[in-house]
Amino acid sequence: MRIWFRLVCCLTALAVTQLTAEIRTLTILHTNDLHSRLSPLDNHHGGFAYLAAVIRQQRDGCIDCILLNAGDLAQGTPVSTMFKGLPIFEIANMFGFDAATLGNHDFDYAWAQTRNFVETSKYPIVSSNIVDSKGQLFTPKPWTILKVNGMRIGIIGAMTDDLHSLTFPANLGDYHTTPPVETVRKYAAELKGQCDLIVVVAHINGAEEEAMVREPDVPVVISGHIHTGLEHELSSGNHVLVRVKSYGEELGRLELKIDTEKKAPVSWLWKKISIDSDKVEPAPDVAAQVKIWEDKAAVVVDQPLAVSNRLIARPELKTMIEQAMKEASGADFAFLNSGAVRDILPQGQLLVRHVWNIMPFDNLVVWGTFKGRDLPAVVTAGHTIDPDKDYKLAVSDFTAANQDSQENLRSRGLEFPNQAGFVRDALEKLIRQKKVIE
Repeated sequence: MRIWFRLVCCLTALAVTQLTAEIRTLTILHTNDLHSRLSPLDNHHGGFAYLAAVIRQQRDGCIDCILLNAGDLAQGTPVSTMFKGLPIFEIANMFGFDAATLGNHDFDYAWAQTRNFVETSKYPIVSSNIVDSKGQLFTPKPWTILKVNGMRIGIIGAMTDDLHSLTFPANLGDYHTTPPVETVRKYAAELKGQCDLIVVVAHINGAEEEAMVREPDVPVVISGHIHTGLEHELSSGNHVLVRVKSYGEELGRLELKIDTEKKAPVSWLWKKISIDSDKVEPAPDVAAQVKIWEDKAAVVVDQPLAVSNRLIARPELKTMIEQAMKEASGADFAFLNSGAVRDILPQGQLLVRHVWNIMPFDNLVVWGTFKGRDLPAVVTAGHTIDPDKDYKLAVSDFTAANQDSQENLRSRGLEFPNQAGFVRDALEKLIRQKKVIE
C-alpha cells in the first residue's frame, strides 16, 4: 500500500511539474544610442519617422513584443543642442517604448534637465546604480515589471561606471554611479522571486558587457553605449547580450523561448533590421513632429558653408578641429578627445548643420601656458620640445575638466584659465575660410 501511495505521489508531482514548467515566447525589440538623429543620415539610414514605421510593422500582430531603449536618446543634432534635448524625448514617446534606461549623454544638459526627461517620458526610465551621496536613486525606481504573454518580465536599468569621466562633473551634481554589475546582481536577487525572466537594459562599456552576460541571475542583456553594434550576439551558457548600431540605423529583434521554471531562455534568434529611408514609408504622425522641430533648427543651420571634394572621416576631422582650436586661441598645440567628434564630413555641399552634427556639444576652447616639461605626452608625441620653454596648449573645457581620464590628457592639475569661444564656431570658421576642401 505504501509503495502504491508513493508511486501516486511521484506521478502527481511529475504532472504538476509538467504543468508549471512552461516554455513561453518573448520578443524584445530594442534600440540604443539614437542621439537625437531625427532625420535620416547621409547614407539614408535611420530617421525617427522611419524607425517608428518599422517598429510599428514589427509590433503589428505580435502578442509577445516589448520595446526597450538602452540610453543616449539625447544629444547629437542641432535640435537637441538648441532645445536641450526635451523635444527628442517628447517625440520618442511616439515610439511606444515599454521601458528604457539613461545614457551618459542624457546628462549633457545637467541633471535637472535629465530629471525633466524622466518625467516627460510616458514609459518607465529605470536605473539601478545612479545615486546621490545619501544613496537615493536618480530615477524613481531601479527596475520595473512588464506583463507580457502570461509572464512577468523584470527590467533592471544600469549605467556605466565611466559616467564620471563622460560628462562635466557639474552636470552630475551630487550624483554618481555604483559598480553596475554588482548593483544589478543585488537587484536581480531581489527580483528573481517576482519574475519569470530578468532583462537588464544597460548603457555600459565592453568590459562591463562581458561581466554582465556572465552574471548567474541576468539571463538577457540589452546593451548600448558602443556605437558600432554587435555582428553576433554575445552569449554565455543560456545567457545572451545584444546591441545594435547607433543613430537609429538598426532595430534589434530578439526572439526568445523562455523556460518559466528555470527563468532563463532555452533558445533565441536575434536579427538586426536595417532602417532604410529609401525603402520604408515614414510614420506620418512622427514625421510631422520631426518637421516642426527640424524647421526651427533649419533657420540657423541649413546655410551653405563650403564644398568638400571628398568625405573626411573622424580621425582626420579630429586633426582639423585641433587646427581650428589652435587658430582660435593662438596656441602652439591643441588636443581634442576623439569621442568629441560625432560625425563625418560628407563629400559635396557642406552646410552649417554638418558642423553641428560633428560637434553638437557647447564645448569651449580653453587654453593655458605651460613649460615644455609639463605638457602631456599625448600632446607632445612626435614633436621636439624644449623643457624650459613656454608653450600654449588649447583643449576643450570638457577635456580640461576630465583631463586625467584615458581618453583625454592623462594628466592632473593643469589649469586652462583662458577661453577662445566655442569649438564648433572655430571649426565652422576654418571650413568657411577654406571654401573648398580638397
